[in-house]
Amino acid sequence: MNKPRPLVLASASPRRRELLAQIGVEPVACHSPNIDESARAQESAATMVERLARLKAQAAAETLDAEALSDAVVLAADTVVSVDDRILGKPLDRPDFLSTFTTLSNREHQVITGVALRDGGGKLTCVVVETDVCFGPVTRTQAEAYWETGEPLDKAGGYALQGFAARFVEGIRGSYSNVVGLPLYETTRLLRAAGAISD
Repeated sequence: MNKPRPLVLASASPRRRELLAQIGVEPVACHSPNIDESARAQESAATMVERLARLKAQAAAETLDAEALSDAVVLAADTVVSVDDRILGKPLDRPDFLSTFTTLSNREHQVITGVALRDGGGKLTCVVVETDVCFGPVTRTQAEAYWETGEPLDKAGGYALQGFAARFVEGIRGSYSNVVGLPLYETTRLLRAAGAISD
């Protein structure tokens, strides 16, 4: 059996590292590329996450030669929450969070992730995965209490499915791990094709 190629994760997200560990993958390094993550005018959520994932992978790949990791595979991802085709980013502050979270109450929204993988030869492959999430009713008092937990601060859409916010989720259609931050089925296929994971 060939030794898997080393993997560099273009993310500082502890959730993504935990998800990779779940499928037996340990990055040799993690980089958090400094790129502009703003949405472009008239850009759809799916187009945005694919573009940003590609940019992150390319930016992280530029650091590899200096670290003697030129043969490494680079994995990057970007996740957003969308409701009625409106992209909901990470909350800027408490008022922004409350406005966002009450928008999600008692309705369905989409969690969309772009996953980009740059193989050892420089080829870049990207997939986009969408999961439907339905929230039950959320009162303002509940939203305010959730904000006080500190959990929403760095989360797309202002919530963590794997945390306290699970109490608000009525149902999910699609990949659970995608909502947490990395669709594992699709990611595994990309890593296997690039020789970064063994069966």
